[in-house]
Amino acid sequence: MDSAQFSHYQDLAIQYASDFGIKILAAILFWVIGRWLINLAVRLVRNGLERQKVDLTVQRYIGSIITVTLNVLLVVGILGYFGIQTTTFAALIAAAGVAIGLAWSGLLSNFAAGAFMVVLRPIKVGDFVSIGGLTGTVVEVGLFSTTIDTPDNVQTIIGNNKVFSETIQNFSVNPYRRVDLKAQLSGAADHRAAMQLLRDKVGAIANVRADPPVDVEILEFNLLGPVVVVRPYCHNDHYWQVYFDTNRTIKEALEEAGFPAPMAAQKLTVTQVS
Repeated sequence: MDSAQFSHYQDLAIQYASDFGIKILAAILFWVIGRWLINLAVRLVRNGLERQKVDLTVQRYIGSIITVTLNVLLVVGILGYFGIQTTTFAALIAAAGVAIGLAWSGLLSNFAAGAFMVVLRPIKVGDFVSIGGLTGTVVEVGLFSTTIDTPDNVQTIIGNNKVFSETIQNFSVNPYRRVDLKAQLSGAADHRAAMQLLRDKVGAIANVRADPPVDVEILEFNLLGPVVVVRPYCHNDHYWQVYFDTNRTIKEALEEAGFPAPMAAQKLTVTQVS
């Protein structure tokens, strides 16, 4: 190869490298600007939904759909800029989508369940719920999964299909809920006086509702004496405070009033045979 040919190839290499480098820089610029415009569009949509007082769960769900869709369009546009046939690319995506859909059908079922959850709204962001065998506060209802924070402050993600296909308990819908506790009385105690004392003392606990009133009734009997149920009512936000305060009040009220502690007793009869 003489010097003229080498110089020619060198010029071609430099030209192709320059063109490719310019395209790379342009693609990066398109990506940065595109991402900025996508985030702007999502913010504008969410602000519009907030002005219309649309539920926060619906806002986040719609925002997720818009974000995913616009990102896919941005990637297809950048590939088209590089000269890749987007129709062929779309066909490949469709074929891959079918294959992935068959292999990962659970994702599709999670997506469908998420759509139904947004429409039917059995739960929403901020609700305290029991879903998929877990209990916690709903943080987000996404495209494929629902995120909750459990009472021990652990963020947990549950597939939407599992949420929608199993029992959903929403503790935040009704204005109050019941706290269920038991108290063991001695068989020698005046059960009527003890039950009235517990009604008065538990009813005076902070955040316990006056209507409905505290339930204190005999549940069962055992060798120690009667077992009574103590059931105050409160708002879900105060459940654990009322739960612990009621337990403490049961013990302190019965002790201070002088009721005997429940103790196992046996009656032994000795018969002497002469």
